[in-house]
Amino acid sequence: MAVVLHVDMDAFYASIEQRDDPSLRGRPVVVGADPRGRGVVAAASYEARRFGIHSAMPIGRAYRRCPTAVFLPVDMAKYVRVSDEIMDLLHEVTPLVEPLSLDEAFLDVSGSRRLFGEGLQVARRLKVRIRERVGLTASAGVAPNKFLAKIASDLEKPDGLVEVRPGEEARFLRDLPIRRLWGVGRAAETELARQGIRTIGQLAATGADTLRARLGASGLQLRELAHGRDDRPVVPWRDPRSIGAEETFERDTHDMKLVRATLLGQAERVAGELRAEGVAGRTVTLKLRDADFRTVTRQDSTAAPTTDAVEIFRRAWTALERLPRSRPIRLVGLSVSGLVRAEAPRQLGLFDRSARAERLGRVTDLVRARFGPRSIRRASLLAPGE
Repeated sequence: MAVVLHVDMDAFYASIEQRDDPSLRGRPVVVGADPRGRGVVAAASYEARRFGIHSAMPIGRAYRRCPTAVFLPVDMAKYVRVSDEIMDLLHEVTPLVEPLSLDEAFLDVSGSRRLFGEGLQVARRLKVRIRERVGLTASAGVAPNKFLAKIASDLEKPDGLVEVRPGEEARFLRDLPIRRLWGVGRAAETELARQGIRTIGQLAATGADTLRARLGASGLQLRELAHGRDDRPVVPWRDPRSIGAEETFERDTHDMKLVRATLLGQAERVAGELRAEGVAGRTVTLKLRDADFRTVTRQDSTAAPTTDAVEIFRRAWTALERLPRSRPIRLVGLSVSGLVRAEAPRQLGLFDRSARAERLGRVTDLVRARFGPRSIRRASLLAPGE
């Protein structure tokens, strides 16, 4: 029987800031855009969440809900360094570690029990090691598969530890709301509620033919999960398929200077994350949503893999300029995919500026890591008066 752990750091970005500045402990902390601007919340401490603040919320709304909160900029380089420390600790108990993001990962510890004990003991050990070595708390779920472990880790946050033993799957899932199931969005939840299905236990008791008729093939997949069945293995390493950023404006806008500056800032962040991951990307995708919630995407796969923020921005902006626009813009974003390891050999043209641009990007990363995320910025991204 497999033993899978899901380890999830508690309010990761905000907790790092509270760890590094003791004066912030116990206070509402919001990490994200400048509250005077139109960005979004990247992370909120548990003290801030009591005011209804959550990630992806417009930063202006977060400020109105708690103007006394401490608003801090995203320091991605620092968060990546802390994430690397945590992943090293996870690898101390098993090589089968599948990172999902900077702050969470699955572990298969089936083969580690002779050395470290049963899954619950391994989870306790990791929580203690993370607290001692990194100064942060983590929540963990222990279960026979990834789906159950992920749900378990989320039930008693922060600093939680929940185990689902083999044979206890039905009892564990029975009373949980169906939105806990992977793949159940608002539309599916509404449709199931019309049928009187509001808990995972009720869905598990529903016949396969009924679910297929209501939800198609996905209904059968949900039924498998509702019975606690998930046979996906823990994959030790998976190159990210894409790295991206997007932002919903607090007010729909026709201001193309604002849109341009937003895209450039996103390109800077994405380029930094590409370098941190040790990858470069070939395909740049622009995402645009208007005031009527119509969303369009455009891709450019014409150039060599890059980590250059200016090149990423140029390709996204060119795609945007070619789009007809009549309605104000609600959301803009970009992503980079077609990723390759940065050290992979690739041919450069005679006048290719990419090598110089990538070296410049890495130096910029080092400056920000040492002196803070706002220590070096493009002039076009400065706020008025700065």
